[in-house]
Amino acid sequence: MDLKALRLLIVDDNRHASEIVRSILASVGAQDIVMATTVERAFTLLQAEPFDLLIVDQNLGKGDEGIALVRRLRQDPKSVNPYLPVLMLTGYTEQRRVQAARDAGVSEFLSKPFTIMGLLQRIEAIIHQPRPFVKCHDYFGPDRRRRQDPDYRGPERRKAGKR
Repeated sequence: MDLKALRLLIVDDNRHASEIVRSILASVGAQDIVMATTVERAFTLLQAEPFDLLIVDQNLGKGDEGIALVRRLRQDPKSVNPYLPVLMLTGYTEQRRVQAARDAGVSEFLSKPFTIMGLLQRIEAIIHQPRPFVKCHDYFGPDRRRRQDPDYRGPERRKAGKR
């Protein structure tokens, strides 16, 4: 995978962690990598410059601020690119945190510590298998359903206008 053409934003309050991610991405060709350590700085950058991918740590500073950034990216009327793919990294993999990230609108999720292959596979999925976006009264982001079940015979909530 060659990431030469992509502009990437890495948001992590741990400089060492963001340098590791930057180094991995640079090893596969990424040249345009910008780093931020706060949600405020990240959102300012997202408003001022175009990016192709946001890689954000879930736990920034005071808690789940990474989730707040994703939610703001997706829902804030001032957001210039609510469709931006987001890869969330986290050292916390409790089900409630994974669900919170999914419900905020992340494209992919990767737990720390991660492997180089794991990181590159998530990025490849974002690039080559993007999920369609869904908009309803309480969610905007990539379709949370990972697979279609051809045998499913239950109600189609989106078609019925429920959800």
